[in-house]
Amino acid sequence: MLKRLPVSAALVATALIAPAVVGSATASAVTTAASASAASSTAACSYRRDGLVWRCITPGAYCPKAARTKYGYAKVANHRYKCSVYSNGQWHWKRL
Repeated sequence: MLKRLPVSAALVATALIAPAVVGSATASAVTTAASASAASSTAACSYRRDGLVWRCITPGAYCPKAARTKYGYAKVANHRYKCSVYSNGQWHWKRL
């Protein structure tokens, strides 16, 4: 009886792991495709200053010193943001 217990436990573990491996392979393929499309959309947009306005900013991210009190437009939603100081003294892009 004791000799069969480790063998049956190994068989049960193998049966539980095999579907998880197949499921994770398809999930990683979907994740890779989604990240590739996101990378191509963000690759077309680069963080830059255009006169007094900043383009392709990331909302909530830290602003560079040159962008303080300036306006910027998000790279995905194209909403307007302002580089504002928060109560902790750090500068972030804040939605208007």
